[in-house]
Amino acid sequence: MRHAEHVMGTVFSFDIRDGEPEEIARALGEAVAWLHRVDAVFSTYRPDSPVSRLGRGEIGLAACPPEVAEVLALCEEAERATGGYFTARPGGALDPSGLVKGWAIERASALLDAAGLRRHSVNGGGDVQLGDRPAPGRPWRVGIAHPLRPGAIATVVAGAGLAVATSGVAERGAHIVDPHTGAPAAALASLTLVGSRLTAVDAYATAAFAMGGAARDWVEAADGLEAFAMTPTGETWQTTGFPRLTG
Repeated sequence: MRHAEHVMGTVFSFDIRDGEPEEIARALGEAVAWLHRVDAVFSTYRPDSPVSRLGRGEIGLAACPPEVAEVLALCEEAERATGGYFTARPGGALDPSGLVKGWAIERASALLDAAGLRRHSVNGGGDVQLGDRPAPGRPWRVGIAHPLRPGAIATVVAGAGLAVATSGVAERGAHIVDPHTGAPAAALASLTLVGSRLTAVDAYATAAFAMGGAARDWVEAADGLEAFAMTPTGETWQTTGFPRLTG
């Protein structure tokens, strides 16, 4: 079953390759409901969301749903791990969006897995959590958009049990800011990060993009992460283990 859901200002795509129709419908309903709950709690575009109200100081953390404390703790971990290149307060305002989407996708994937639907993928705006292989001996294949050539593919990530996230200028222009300088990050056109859990991979992809030229050494030193990047002139680089993930 394939299903597309419009939520959080983007499209979430589900591709489920096993299970009975009733099981799929039930688990998919839970996953979709979860995404809408996340949007209601964390949307910075909704003035009545708990995160918006927390950011304005109208309520304290104790008055928020428990997921807010969980996400903010994860944001603090990501900030420490990236030397401050990830932040939940870009420009000083509370906005954990850089981690929330990956976290929500990973949790939606876990809901499907818990229901026995292990052969699935969940894609939210190009960031993907992959379950088991779609068929025996066959990997999932995730195309990475070329940031300088609209409609073209720069590379393909192949495998299962992977998380894939891309940050760059292809969709939204120069929207990622280096929190250390306050200036838009301009050293890269795109950076794709591959790991196992999308919560960290999505947040780290944003941070690594902001690092620019320092990103390669940072990813090489990190456990369980690989990267592929392209510069504004079309040059590419990849970490040592990335080639084994392509196909």
